[in-house]
Amino acid sequence: MDPPPQDNEKKDKSEIIWIMEGAHLEIAKVGKGYQLLNSDDHANFIRRHKKDPSLYRPDILHQSLLAILDSPLNKAGKVKAIYVSTTKNVLFYVNPQMRIPRTFRRFCGLIVQLLQKLSIRATNGPDKLLKVIKQPVTKHLPAGSTRVGFSFSAPTVVPLPQFVADIAESSSTVFVLGAFAHGKLDLTYCDQMLSISEYPLSAACCIGRICNSLENKWSIV
Repeated sequence: MDPPPQDNEKKDKSEIIWIMEGAHLEIAKVGKGYQLLNSDDHANFIRRHKKDPSLYRPDILHQSLLAILDSPLNKAGKVKAIYVSTTKNVLFYVNPQMRIPRTFRRFCGLIVQLLQKLSIRATNGPDKLLKVIKQPVTKHLPAGSTRVGFSFSAPTVVPLPQFVADIAESSSTVFVLGAFAHGKLDLTYCDQMLSISEYPLSAACCIGRICNSLENKWSIV
């Protein structure tokens, strides 16, 4: 686990916190072991339990975390924390310095381990890379932080360059996105709800556009 490089730090101490809401992460004993349920591999199993397989999309969270952790924004040290809230009301913290598994199968194994053991430690140190923490997520956010939710159904469409230009220097900004296939964000803790496109975007695409706009604002190459 390599720490983000320090030479990219600017005088502007702004930091970004990401929250992924509504992730459908459910483990069950399938065959001889426990597995993270998904719509491709466990559709029949899910239907037998009278649930909708299309809701079981942990791949959305996997893609979103890759988009955040791989971004130059994160590698420049601008991402302070990532939180994931599940449909089972489980909240866990993702260390921005961790390397998430590249393959979906290994990612699923990691989430099963996390939900059973409640934390995952780094192999080369005492740091916890993933940790289940107490709800609500608002108790873990910095005081005075601006909380912005992103949803296609939001009443206001805002061009991203205009939005990021208004982010104050040395501030904490919280971005909230849905980690689900269908539905919309309806959160009371957000200060505002915005849409950044006239078209529905995947969570990973939305994250990529936000990161790119912030990287341009802060001259992160």
